[in-house]
Amino acid sequence: MTDAIWRERKNERPQHDSTRTELEKMRADDWFRYRAGPELPELQRETLNVCRDVNARYAEDPAGMTAAFAAAVDACGPGLDIRPPILIEYGERVSIGANVFINNDFMVLGSGRVTIGDHVLIGPSARLYTPNHSLDVGLRRESWEIGLPITIEDDVWLGGSVVICPGVTIGARSVVGAGSVVTKDVPPDVVVAGNPARIVREL
Repeated sequence: MTDAIWRERKNERPQHDSTRTELEKMRADDWFRYRAGPELPELQRETLNVCRDVNARYAEDPAGMTAAFAAAVDACGPGLDIRPPILIEYGERVSIGANVFINNDFMVLGSGRVTIGDHVLIGPSARLYTPNHSLDVGLRRESWEIGLPITIEDDVWLGGSVVICPGVTIGARSVVGAGSVVTKDVPPDVVVAGNPARIVREL
């Protein structure tokens, strides 16, 4: 999803639709009310329970921990290597490629689709934030939210304490410097750093 498209989506005005549940709206990548209906908290609890189990099992059963985490997400390639703790709200919205390394204190918030490619390195305390709320305070009070996708393409390296904002794609082989806040798409084969992240060199 390009910057232009997600900016259009985030500025839409949500519409009530009584023919679908909030979960159905979320799975369709539409605006939904995250505080309405029991199914969303239940889905979150399922994933958070897996995260809690993964965090507790690392020292004694790293293979079982990795298998449990892989089963909780939508897709996961071979060779995953993770260091807890981790926190993910909606496991079914996360896909992970092959030979991915995720360092400790990894967090994925919100319902947006998160796609992590092959051979990706994720530094400690990385934050992937997919939720977008309305700028209209009345709509925020009604708990409207849309999850915007985050895509991390193959061979990307995210430094420690990186924040990836909703709707962002990190192009293949690019590097994001530690502490960066990425608010816009990053092209392939560059190094970005800063808040907001900007290109500092080409690779």
